[in-house]
Amino acid sequence: MDTQPPPPPAHRQQQQQQNRQQAQRNPPASEADAMAFLLLVIVSILVVVVFLSTSFSTNSSYSVLHQVPEGHVGAYWRGGALLKSITDPGFHLKLPLITKFEPIQVTIQTDQVRDIPCGTKGGVMISFDKIEVVNRLNKRFVYDTLLNYGVNYDKTWIYDKIHHEINQFCSSNTLQQVYIDMFDQIDDKMKEALQRDCTQYAPGVEIINVRVTKPNIPPIIKRNFEIMEEERTKALIAIEAQKVAEKEAETQKKIALSEAEKNSQVSKILMEQKLMEKNSEKLKEAIENEMFIARANSQADANFYGVVKEAEANKFKLTPEYLELKFIEAIANNTKIFFGEKVPNMVFDQRLLGNFFDRSTRTHHREI
Repeated sequence: MDTQPPPPPAHRQQQQQQNRQQAQRNPPASEADAMAFLLLVIVSILVVVVFLSTSFSTNSSYSVLHQVPEGHVGAYWRGGALLKSITDPGFHLKLPLITKFEPIQVTIQTDQVRDIPCGTKGGVMISFDKIEVVNRLNKRFVYDTLLNYGVNYDKTWIYDKIHHEINQFCSSNTLQQVYIDMFDQIDDKMKEALQRDCTQYAPGVEIINVRVTKPNIPPIIKRNFEIMEEERTKALIAIEAQKVAEKEAETQKKIALSEAEKNSQVSKILMEQKLMEKNSEKLKEAIENEMFIARANSQADANFYGVVKEAEANKFKLTPEYLELKFIEAIANNTKIFFGEKVPNMVFDQRLLGNFFDRSTRTHHREI
């Protein structure tokens, strides 16, 4: 590797002098200058931020940065023409002085329509202090709705429409119907009427609910309605009192029936108990009778057996000789004295005595 020889001393001194002159012409930046530049940058940023925040917060036409709040979408007009670009919530940029911006609410909102006069079918003038309409604009139909009806689309399809529908309803019904009979139906009728036309002409507008307050009527008529309501209340109280009395009577009847049924069941149980006792006694008597009959039959059989045995014994015992002996003993034991001419013949007639013994023996055998 080749190396260049060092320069001569004179040339070296000349180069050092040139470097000193160049350093004097371009001095190094100091720390104070750096801090000043940084402060200038920070102030500039703050001015820009303040300007931009003031611009989009006031929705000025001069602003470049603007904010779309949550629950809204951003709609833009350029030269009076509605742009198709719809932005979501957040920060966005637009051309100042050329593009106009409006936030459009797409969440549920409540429009209050106040002081709505109308005349009933009978010619009585009444008014509604406030009617609340809960509605919502569908995000998919924001462009079409703004294109056809503008930012104040709800004035056409809610505020003006409520006035029209209320007057139509009042003119076709009497004060009695509007104030009392059909008042509970006004909410649903207004909702149906509004939604029907919105579905046909402004499909992006959804009617969620309608709340109608009680209308104001002339004081004299109002007092008459109050008197009617008081009388109706009294009638309802009387009807309810009658129902309570009927319920109490029905309750007493049920209690009496329950008590009678309980007594009937108790009597039935007692009767069944007595019947069971009688049946037990009857069964006991039947058993005792059977035992008595069995004992009587046994006794009769025993007596019969004794008589039969005695008869059999007498058969062998009652011989003519024995009977003649007993007859003689009986006559001998007789202390009576008979007088007459035939007494000796009767006592000592052997043939007569023999015949008597023969007849007695035959009779005894027939009985056995």
